[in-house]
Amino acid sequence: PVSSSLYGSRFLVGALGGSITHQCFYSTTPANKYERKYWCKIAANRLCYTIISSSFTSSQYQGRVALEDVPQNGTFTVTMTGLRSSDSGTYRCGIGSTNEGLYVSLNLTVLADATRVSKPTQLIRGELHGSVTVLCPSGDTHSDQKRFWCKVGRSSCALIASSDGFVGRRYQGRIVLTPQESSGAFKVLMNDLKKEDSGLYLCGTQGLRGQDSQQEVVLQVATAPTLPRRPKFLSGTLGGSLSFQCHHDPRGSYEKKYLCRWERGSCQLLLDDEGFVLESYRGRLRMSSGPPGHGGHTVLLGQLRQEDEGWYWCGARRGNTELTAPLRLLIHKETCSSRDPGTATAVRATAPSPAAHSTARHRSMADVMGTVPRGTTMGAVTQGTTMGTVTQGTTMGTVTQGSSSLLPTATPGTSATSPGETFQE
Repeated sequence: PVSSSLYGSRFLVGALGGSITHQCFYSTTPANKYERKYWCKIAANRLCYTIISSSFTSSQYQGRVALEDVPQNGTFTVTMTGLRSSDSGTYRCGIGSTNEGLYVSLNLTVLADATRVSKPTQLIRGELHGSVTVLCPSGDTHSDQKRFWCKVGRSSCALIASSDGFVGRRYQGRIVLTPQESSGAFKVLMNDLKKEDSGLYLCGTQGLRGQDSQQEVVLQVATAPTLPRRPKFLSGTLGGSLSFQCHHDPRGSYEKKYLCRWERGSCQLLLDDEGFVLESYRGRLRMSSGPPGHGGHTVLLGQLRQEDEGWYWCGARRGNTELTAPLRLLIHKETCSSRDPGTATAVRATAPSPAAHSTARHRSMADVMGTVPRGTTMGAVTQGTTMGTVTQGTTMGTVTQGSSSLLPTATPGTSATSPGETFQE
């Protein structure tokens, strides 16, 4: 059977006599690549009658409809020209049998003077446990504009994060909205990717008076990762010290490597490899380079305080791409251990993990190096690895359409995960 992941725009607007171009995005599985692709229109009897497929074109649409499939990119594009008022209606783009296969529905509206033109849909590919960067286009830069990131569902867009500090409970510690300098554009940084993160998203700005500027983004998360599942939290002793390693691809060229502290959808810079250290961390936080060609750096944090508990991100920047990985630090009042959340067995912080020697080969962003009890000198004790990285995918094609009527809707549960909660993937 074909894969169950197929995504595309939900709304299109075209001008009378003009044209529309619509893209459907699918997982590049063998079944999806070679199965029949189609574009059909829903009739009054609720059946969907094929307009064009991989091997057929309806006589009523000859000369004004085309379908192009690019299996290696997981996309197929439908173009309709010479639009008529009768072309308005509900359509499906799909894979397999017209009335039984995999499809996504959309509404096409043909107007006499359609002036609303949407931005091209972005296709972003990520890897399980890795990270992605999404660049959202500029909108109105007025102060009443709220930036948002939401996931499109059947009838609404569930709000994931916004610039007023809201972050959905399932996304605590792994998403940041970063505004750009002056254009009004912003970046969405998302890491620790999960299979269920695949889907259609909207990002943009929404003013207090309801005006909005939206960008559609299709995110596809590869389900066969080269990056293994790894622990994503550390334990430290009050007053003690802690060291861990942040990794990146040694073959890459990075403008800046850094550590920041995540809270309420933003990440405050603590230190970077250019010598910056936040004033409140001076004297107890430093960064040292790893061996040449190793692709990493070590972070040392001493004189641990209770307020140090929380989420941190290892990061590396290259152009508009941010490679990030989350770590959660728990502070205890007595000697503690670092545990792999995937097992029930605790490992003493002073005992190196046998797996640590093999993990340096992985292209991850953060290697847990263990903890150092109070009173001992700061050093690195290898303990296992945390997160993987992935480079942002590319923008695919052009979709001409109207603004979506889907608005982001907040979901309950905005509080941060409690320290005692079990970490599950």
